[in-house]
Amino acid sequence: MNDLKHLVYDVLIERGLSETTAKYVNMLILLAALVSIAFVVDYITKRILWKFSSGVAKRTKSNFDDILIANKLPRNVAHIIPLMFLIEFVPQVFSDFVYTENIIEKTLKVIAILLTLRIIKCFFYSLRDYLKTLPRYKDKPIYSYIQVVMIFLWLLAIFSIFAIVTGISFLQFFAGIGTASAIIILVFKDTILGFVASIQVTVNDMVRIGDWITFENYGADGDVTEITLATVKVQNWDKTITTIPTYALISDSFKNWRGMIASGGRRIKRSVIIKTSTIKFLTDNDIERFKKIALISQYLENRSDEIKKHNTENDIDKSVLINGRNLTNFGIFRKYLQTYMDKHAAINKDMTLMVRQLEPTPQGIPMEIYAFSNDIRWQNYEYIMGDIFDHVLASVKYFDLEIYELGLASPKSLQ
Repeated sequence: MNDLKHLVYDVLIERGLSETTAKYVNMLILLAALVSIAFVVDYITKRILWKFSSGVAKRTKSNFDDILIANKLPRNVAHIIPLMFLIEFVPQVFSDFVYTENIIEKTLKVIAILLTLRIIKCFFYSLRDYLKTLPRYKDKPIYSYIQVVMIFLWLLAIFSIFAIVTGISFLQFFAGIGTASAIIILVFKDTILGFVASIQVTVNDMVRIGDWITFENYGADGDVTEITLATVKVQNWDKTITTIPTYALISDSFKNWRGMIASGGRRIKRSVIIKTSTIKFLTDNDIERFKKIALISQYLENRSDEIKKHNTENDIDKSVLINGRNLTNFGIFRKYLQTYMDKHAAINKDMTLMVRQLEPTPQGIPMEIYAFSNDIRWQNYEYIMGDIFDHVLASVKYFDLEIYELGLASPKSLQ
């Protein structure tokens, strides 16, 4: 090997060149030959690995190897052989230039560390893409775990690079880093917070990819598309993207609609305000008129007979309506809405369903429908709720009731 590295040098000396010039020309020729061989080796290695990996991928049923190829793992692995070749033969090329040899050797070692990181990154990204194809891991924040591992590997790589460049042993350099721990914590504050938050979010199953969340502090209202170590991306219903710090999920309050989606029903909770002045006791004529309404006809028949029997047995004077037991148009309207909701095909009957009277207000008495639609899709949910309250608003007048509307007084009342 010693004869080989000075082969050109000896020829140049024989041709009459000075020792200094011969050394430089010898180094440049050997360097050009070394780099050329390295490029050829790199090309051949890449071709061999690509054909081998492609052949294996075609023969296997799993798509993991296809994902490895798509993420360029074989191509990056192919760079290892020419890099080792360069590290092995660089001392021979620069044997007469110790200082330059030292710099280039350190540079090649740094490149080797970065190449190793790149290969590991390609493998982890391939693993992430593969796990996303499995239903069990589709909604898990795999990318957050990968980021945590990569951060530790990058820190290890940075420490190793500094140790190589400075010439200090790795253990000594790592021990010296302890004195700068406060600065490191300050620099990586968001990363540390994100790391802790990511663990808590995962362990407590607070958010998954695909969940619909509402985060008012950040103006987010939509589906979670990505969970990383530092951020959570939410695609809002208007197709904009909101980015939320991961640690905000454990420090602030937000709403996750996953429970509603899993339950198979979406809540309808809306009321109409009935004018108090239109509520009245029902006369026999009113009852006979309301019996024409199909949904409450049988109810009125049974209920009116029961009330008449009670009033007769107790000798109640019914010349005044307030005496004894009575039916009201407000109560009959509530029963009508309850029956209407019970028979509505779009309402989930296995979940809470009621029509209730709320506390009176200065405007009137709210009549609230509390139920769950059996279709949780937003567009269909809005259609169902609209259809129900179209009917409610149109049916009020049939019970001699009126809905409160805020408006100006008539001109006559102002005189």
